[in-house]
Amino acid sequence: MKKILLVGGAGYVGSVLAHELLERGYAVRILDRLYFGDQGLADIRDRVEVVTEDMRTVGAEVLDDVEVLVNVGGLSNDPTAEYNPKANYEMNAGASIALARKCKERGVRRYVYGSSCSIYDRGVLNEECDVLLDEMSEVDPKGAYSGSKFVAENELLPLASDDFCVAILRKATLFGFSPRMRYDLVVNTFVKDALSKGYMTLHYGGEMWRPLADVRDAARAYIALIQTEPVAVNKQIFNLVCHNFRISEVALRVREALKGVGVSADIRTDYAYKGVRNYRVSGQKLERTLNFRPTISIEESVQTMVQEIRRHNYSEFDSPRYYNIRWMRLLEEANKIIQVTGSVFDARGS
Repeated sequence: MKKILLVGGAGYVGSVLAHELLERGYAVRILDRLYFGDQGLADIRDRVEVVTEDMRTVGAEVLDDVEVLVNVGGLSNDPTAEYNPKANYEMNAGASIALARKCKERGVRRYVYGSSCSIYDRGVLNEECDVLLDEMSEVDPKGAYSGSKFVAENELLPLASDDFCVAILRKATLFGFSPRMRYDLVVNTFVKDALSKGYMTLHYGGEMWRPLADVRDAARAYIALIQTEPVAVNKQIFNLVCHNFRISEVALRVREALKGVGVSADIRTDYAYKGVRNYRVSGQKLERTLNFRPTISIEESVQTMVQEIRRHNYSEFDSPRYYNIRWMRLLEEANKIIQVTGSVFDARGS
C-alpha cells in the first residue's frame, strides 16, 4: 500500500483530499499544526496517522516509508499572507522547498506542490490585459501570497530528476463543501450571505473575471498527479480550472442553484473599489496531459454545500473559525492573553 504524506491534511483542501485518498486505498499520514483543529478529520481520525507539528521545523523522520508527498499546507489567501508576510514566506516558500530537499535525500519518489492561479492576477479590469493565460504565460505576482507560491515553484522545479518527480498544481479559486469549511471564498461567501442575510453583494460591480473549480475536483486532480506516470508530469506546472466566469455571472448561477434547495436571495451591487483580482486562466494542459477534466459545476456544488451545511450544522456563519484571517488574528490575540494569564480555567501556578 502506497503511503502518502499529506502536508496540511486537516485544512480546507487537505481534509477533502484525505477522504479521497482513503477511498482509493492509500495509507495517509497527515502533517498539520492543526491551527483550525481536527474537525475536518472527524470521521476518518482512526484511519489516518496525524503528526501535529510545524512544517517549518518537523524532522525528516516524518518521511519514513513515504512514497509521495502532497503539499497543500502553509498560509492561504491574500489577507492572511499580508497579515504576516514573514510566516507566509516561511511556510509557503521556505518550508515547502526544505521539505522537497528532504524528500529527495530520503528517497521519496514524488513531490506534488499546491500552488495558486492567483499568480496570474492582472489586477483591476484592463481590456489590454484581458487574455486567457496558460502555464507558459509570463507572470509577475505582486502579493505576498502569490509571490511566495511563485518563489517556491521556481526553487522546486530544478530539484526534479529521473528519481524525484516534482509536479505543481496551480489551483483556481476553489468553492464547495469541506469538513474544514471556509466562508471566505467567493462562491462559499455568496452561499453564506444568502443563507444568513438573504442577499449577496457584488463588489466592484462583479465585473472581474475569476477561474473557479470545486474542492472535490481539486482533490481528484492531486490524485491524478499522483497516479500518472512520472515522465508525463515531472517538472511540470498544471492549472486546475473548471470555468472562467465574471463574478456577476457567478452570483446569478448561485442564486438559481439556491432556488433548487428552497433558498431565495437578492443580488446587491456595490461599485466601490475593494482590491479586487481579475484574471482568466486555461486548464487545457491538465486535460491534454492527464486526461483529467473538472466536472463539478457551481450549481451542483452550491446545492451540495447547502445540504451539507444543514447536515453538519455549520450555520454559525459569523464564527471566525470559518475565515482564515479572522481565525489567525483570534489565535494570536488569545496566545498573548494566555501568556499573561496562564491556563484558561486552572488556578494560576497550578
